[in-house]
Amino acid sequence: MIQSIKKSMVVLLLAVAFTSCNQGPTLQTYFVDNELKPGFISGDIPASFIDVEKVELTDEQKEAYESVDKLNILAFTLGEDNKEEYKVELEKVKAILKDSKYQELMRGGNTKDGKFMVKFIGDVENIDELIVFGNANDKGFVVARVLGDDMNAGKLMSLQSVLKDMNFDDSNLEVIKDFFK
Repeated sequence: MIQSIKKSMVVLLLAVAFTSCNQGPTLQTYFVDNELKPGFISGDIPASFIDVEKVELTDEQKEAYESVDKLNILAFTLGEDNKEEYKVELEKVKAILKDSKYQELMRGGNTKDGKFMVKFIGDVENIDELIVFGNANDKGFVVARVLGDDMNAGKLMSLQSVLKDMNFDDSNLEVIKDFFK
């Protein structure tokens, strides 16, 4: 009898483990799977890397900046030799972002030049992860994951004016700045 109960518990634990691990692709797994592949550019940037000492921040902007821990960036650079791969990878990212856990904050752009969207996980007052995704039909696409603690959507958006005026020496950061222009 005890042996039968132990077997049942093991089977139950294995079933839970397999179903919880098989929830489909996430942005995090997409980043890990592609960060070293040809055509992709990636970077992990701590928020402290962005020097705001020379910039005057409002209290709201300062709070937003301090709520961000780091940025994960993954970009696919479009070239003449990888147009089909670009289409495939673009569709993979779009499919991941259709998951209901990613709530839409805003979107824009057009079919000629490209589009962008901002999504998040959590709630507007307490964001766990903010995702900025954009594609330019002649350049490729970029996905930026903003990770932090108790991030607030409105306060984070107040940082866009600060990012527009900053001088980025690192070309990987220039990709992020361009999305806020």
